[in-house]
This record gives sequence, structure tokens and C-alpha cells, in this order.
Amino acid sequence: MDPGLAFGRVLRTVRREVGLTQEQLALAADIDRTFVSLIERGERQPTVRVLFKLAAALHVPAARLIQMTEDQVGLTAV
Repeated sequence: MDPGLAFGRVLRTVRREVGLTQEQLALAADIDRTFVSLIERGERQPTVRVLFKLAAALHVPAARLIQMTEDQVGLTAV
């Protein structure tokens, strides 16, 4: 699976688990709501700075989002 698409799926899953709308996440992360939508659909990828903002807004470590993405893509730690 494409890593960008996998990250988008992870972001959507975690966002829904914590009970936030795209608009609420965008506001908490100080990014545009349409950018959240584009990331979730795999059409755009966040910068490292945005990744950390998203993680903070979701109250999860950025590393957890990356690990979940790796799990989606099928990569395993060596």
C-alpha cells in the first residue's frame, strides 16, 4: 500500500477514535481543514512539522502514527 494513503487512513482512524471532526483536528493543529481532508485521502502528505502538530492535537506520539502507518504498509522493524 502507498505510504501516503496508509498515513491518511491512520490519521482518520485515530481522529475518529479520539472523537474529533476534521475541523476540530485542524483547529487544534493550526492547519486548514481542507488539508486534513487531503491528507486523509492520501492526496497530500504532511511535513514533519505538521506531523508533530497533528500528533499533539490527537494526544499521541508522532512515532505512534508512523508505526501505525508502517503496519498498514506492511513494513516491520528490523
